[in-house]
This record gives sequence, structure tokens and C-alpha cells, in this order.
Amino acid sequence: MENFRRPSRPKENNEFVFGIRAVIEAIKAGKDVESIYVQRGLTGGIILELKALLKGSDIPVHNVPVEKLNRMTQKNHQGVIAVISSIAFQKIEDIIPLIYEKGETPLVLILDGVTDVRNMGAIARTAACAGVHALIVPSKNSAQINADAIKTSAGALFSIPVCRHQSLHKVALYLQDCGLQIVACTEKTNELIYAPDYTAPTAIVMGSEDEGISNEIMRMANHLAKIPMSGEISSLNVSVSAGVILYEAIRQRQ
Repeated sequence: MENFRRPSRPKENNEFVFGIRAVIEAIKAGKDVESIYVQRGLTGGIILELKALLKGSDIPVHNVPVEKLNRMTQKNHQGVIAVISSIAFQKIEDIIPLIYEKGETPLVLILDGVTDVRNMGAIARTAACAGVHALIVPSKNSAQINADAIKTSAGALFSIPVCRHQSLHKVALYLQDCGLQIVACTEKTNELIYAPDYTAPTAIVMGSEDEGISNEIMRMANHLAKIPMSGEISSLNVSVSAGVILYEAIRQRQ
């Protein structure tokens, strides 16, 4: 399978943009912003301009005490710091049509609440090796794509498209409308991962290790599938679980 992504310039570390006006201009210029940190209680016309610009965007905003900002930089941040992403985020709506145009069968991976950067990197590395077309992550409650994630991915995060969206539920509905089945990998079922037909267009959902997949995604999934367990330990690391189910999909497709 081929990946569909615009070339992006690799960076060794996340970059900061600080100062309200500078952050506004970075967003308007189309910079890929990982997250924005705003000082609690900040007021004024220019901060209202920033909030209006961020309304409806996929950029996570964190309201934090000024001490947090001071630890991030010693420069005059004016109460606002933006972390510029090491990768260029994409939209799954731009990718799915291209996959079909290439005559390929979509296989995408949705990460619902995976917050550990090393798990993120390990999953991206496995997904790239398995030929996954794209990773989909939520705007909030997701691991940052930072230097640690990129290192753990062995650079795979530069080669596989990563799509960030405000609502995974809406993304999943869009994927179903595009003909993809949603397979949620969860222990809350009797059906094993071998049951679904992965030769069909498929989106596999992996949840966080502590809370699993959100209820709204579970309710709309076409299949719930679990990895069989027989030992005393009843769960796998999420990056290992992702590898197990992805390679069952690849086995069927080959």
C-alpha cells in the first residue's frame, strides 16, 4: 500500500511560538500547531481575537497557571505559548478518496485516548510497516507528536499520515459513509479478532489502556473484537495489541 501525504520537513524537536500576536499569525499562516497554552484569567481584545480564531479548530487549548508558561520559556510569552508540531497534520476527508482512486482498500487506525508518547510512536512504527493508510487521533486526550514519539516510531511518524479531529465519533460516521467498517478492539466482547473480514475497507479502533474505547465509538462499531488471552495476565500493552490485530488484517489481505 502507498501512503498519501504531503512532504513535511522533519524537525528534531517541537518548536515554541510565544506572544499572543505571534501565535495568531502562526495559526493564520497555516502552521501545524500541536497545542496552545493560555494563562488562566487572561483578558483583553487580542486574546478574544485568538479565541475566536481557535473556535471550531482542531487545536487543543490548555488553560494553565502562569508558572507553567514560565517553565516552558523565560521569554516574554504574554500569557500564550503555541507548540508547533513536528509533523504536518492532515484530514482524513482528503485521504480516503485518494485511497479509492488508487484502487486500494482502505485500512486506517483510530487511536481513542492513547496518551503515552512512546505507545504512540510504537503504534505508528507498526502501522507504517503494516501499510496502514493513516492514523486518526482526537484533538484532546491524545499523545503529543514530539521528539520522543518520533524517536520511538523510528521516523515512521514522518511517513504515515496523521489526522487530528475534534470528534472521533463524527470521523467514524464519515468513514462508515465512505464504506469502511469500524472494528473496535476491546475485551468487552466474545468475538475474537479473527472473526471480522478485514479484506473489506476497515478502520480499527484502539483505546487507552486504562479506560479503553469510548462508549459512543463502541455503540456505533460494526464489530467488537478481542485478542484471545490464556495466561495469568489478562491484557497487553496497547501498542502490542495494535500490532496483533493489524497483522491479522494483513494476513487476511494477503
